[in-house]
Amino acid sequence: MKLPLLLLSLTVSLFAEKKPNIVFFLVDDLGIKDLSCEGSTFYETPNIDRLASESMRFTNGYSTCQVCSPSRASILTGQYPPRHGITAHIGAKVGEDWDRNDVLLPPEYVLHLPHEDTTLAEALKEGGYATWFFGKWHLGDKGSFPEDHGFTVNVAGNHHGSPPGGFFSPFTNTKIEKNPPAGTSLPLWLADQTSEQIVKQQQENPDQPFLAYLSFYSVHAPVQTTRELWKKYQEKAAQTPHKGDRFLVDRTLPVRQVQDSPIYAGMMETLDQAVAKVLDTIEAQELENDTIVIFTGDNGGVTAGDAYPTAALPLRGGKGRQWEGGLRAPFYIKVPGLTKANSTNPTPVTGTDFFPTLLDLAGLDLMPEQHADGISLKPLLAGKEIKDRALFWHYPHYGNQGGEPSSIVRQGDWKLIQYLEDRRLELYNLRNDIGEQNDVSKENPETVKALFAILEKFQKDTGATFPEQDPRYNAEKKKQQLHNLHTKKKEQLEKQHARYLAPDFQPNKTWWGSLPHD
Repeated sequence: MKLPLLLLSLTVSLFAEKKPNIVFFLVDDLGIKDLSCEGSTFYETPNIDRLASESMRFTNGYSTCQVCSPSRASILTGQYPPRHGITAHIGAKVGEDWDRNDVLLPPEYVLHLPHEDTTLAEALKEGGYATWFFGKWHLGDKGSFPEDHGFTVNVAGNHHGSPPGGFFSPFTNTKIEKNPPAGTSLPLWLADQTSEQIVKQQQENPDQPFLAYLSFYSVHAPVQTTRELWKKYQEKAAQTPHKGDRFLVDRTLPVRQVQDSPIYAGMMETLDQAVAKVLDTIEAQELENDTIVIFTGDNGGVTAGDAYPTAALPLRGGKGRQWEGGLRAPFYIKVPGLTKANSTNPTPVTGTDFFPTLLDLAGLDLMPEQHADGISLKPLLAGKEIKDRALFWHYPHYGNQGGEPSSIVRQGDWKLIQYLEDRRLELYNLRNDIGEQNDVSKENPETVKALFAILEKFQKDTGATFPEQDPRYNAEKKKQQLHNLHTKKKEQLEKQHARYLAPDFQPNKTWWGSLPHD
């Protein structure tokens, strides 16, 4: 059964009689350091930078998991992954099906967004909102698509984690009814679909508030761009060519240390243009003073594994990994009449907070039994303070990007990581060591003890699952596997990524389908 919705009612709102519209940008695999406003000097994101400057920018913003499906479910339910049960990206293998000669067998997990939960879309729909979804879903198959969880419009949202057919039309996505012309860019097309829906709403029912949830497939693999954008960034990289290795081995895999991929840079520029299309539509429809805008990501950027396209320095790691590079996310909230331009807030916040925050801003009653792990950030948006709290992560799986099964708590400046293979603990002071290079657990035993007690309580309260030992594990074989990754794999990557910058680079005749088809 759904949690009760009868208590949802209009209360005193910042937006007078009409509830605010909501535009929610969720970007796949976007590392926080991929944005120029967050320090990137290679990628160009002027439109996202402008949105950040008009918003409150949370400098300690987090996703609730280092991979996508769990954190996406957390945004829509207001719950941490072990509570809603989706603890891995949907499709990840478990038990003995995970056959990579690792110490542990990953546990079972929930394969779709639970129907017994009330989603953010359902709560807003009950509160009078039109609710639209565009882009990547990856929270279940037939029977558990966006339209089954409160969205009345679903464009392109299905069970796939990467875009069927790639980033240029023709697409093979069953949730796209009619393909646009060949060579059409997917993120730009999704932005157009979102914009058209906003315009249609203003023409047909301007008094009804809307939630436009634009969940980009960008910048997930496959990493693809146009020849023109590749050329622009190939030439830019050549102006200050990188010297030395691009990859550094960090425990399990080589990790990218430099941002100079012209392919990925092209993807970032296209993403930025797509965001601009929707922001321009809001302005053209004179909705700027009536629309909340949120911009965030579902996990860190891909620095290891997959296409190895970006770097997260000074943060350690990236998508799939337990360090800050895998967990930090851009976290921008713009509320007309409340947030101040160019404002920042250092309070640690996470993906579970969006649900109660948006209910609060819309003048709807909170649902604490549902969004049990989130809090309303409205006081912070108004320039006030909130009570200090701990943030948690629990990922009992191995990441495709080299991540290790772990459970984590952050409180204040302290971050404690419990590794589930051997239950060892690492402690980092993020104020002094944002790159997590110095484990200070031995020097701070009382802090370790206190944080571990908090972490164990979280695990118990949320019903966290744990992996089991794999009896097939072969330590000598693993040693050889790691040696190959640290040598042959690294050598292969160095050559491959240098090749992307060669003036004669050409992936195929049609540049992934972005050129006109014969």
